[in-house]
Amino acid sequence: MSRAIEDILFGGPSPRARVVTWGLSAAVAGLLAYAIVARFHAAGQFELRLWEFFGWTTTWAFLAKGLLGTLASAAMAAVIALVLGLVLLLGRLSRLRLARLPSVAVIEFLRGVPTLLLIYVCFLVLPSVGIKLSTYWMLTLPVGLSTAAVVAEVYRAGVLAVPRGQTDAARSLGLTEAQVFFQVVFPQALRYIVPALVAQMVIVVKETTFGYVVTYGELMQNAKVLIANYQALVPVYLVVAALYCLVNYAISKASQRLGRPMH
Repeated sequence: MSRAIEDILFGGPSPRARVVTWGLSAAVAGLLAYAIVARFHAAGQFELRLWEFFGWTTTWAFLAKGLLGTLASAAMAAVIALVLGLVLLLGRLSRLRLARLPSVAVIEFLRGVPTLLLIYVCFLVLPSVGIKLSTYWMLTLPVGLSTAAVVAEVYRAGVLAVPRGQTDAARSLGLTEAQVFFQVVFPQALRYIVPALVAQMVIVVKETTFGYVVTYGELMQNAKVLIANYQALVPVYLVVAALYCLVNYAISKASQRLGRPMH
């Protein structure tokens, strides 16, 4: 195979090809956006009466209250997921079968059960046996538990990615197994898994939209109230989608700052 053909088949795109690709992508995106806007306009979704209530401070205060509810639930669910995920990881990596097997069972169970089903368990099943949770915990606890199982596997992937020589070198210095893990292996593993952890935190924010099941006052629940009152489905969802994008963008930027090497 000649070098020219090899470059065409396996090499990166040329500057001209990149320009053409970006141009075509922009054209397709523009046409799609135009078609969506035209469709909304034809359906009367850009009429002033459907947007004027966004000029009221009470509307934004109501959305802000829902956004705070979303952030409060997502933040606590993230803490639960990160801490419990580490506990499950330690159990899964343990040499003791009594610790390893239950950890594997919990991880596989939580990964296989939908978050919505866990919410229904907290909402319908637990009260029937005398365990009553607030709407905040009916949403936050299932989201945190469901995410913890995935986070445990993300942690494990990071730990396995650390070169074996790092562990052997730490042991040769006389460090205990706990010191080897927490001082040598786990800090390095975190560097590998920051993007995956960020993706999971974004998913946590999205899963708080299940708050409607338990009537928890998060952003999507408050958006449904606005839609019911003003019959403005598309405007409200567009604004709420923009708010979710801003939150997830902030999470991504924060992760980039955390992922920078310390000097």
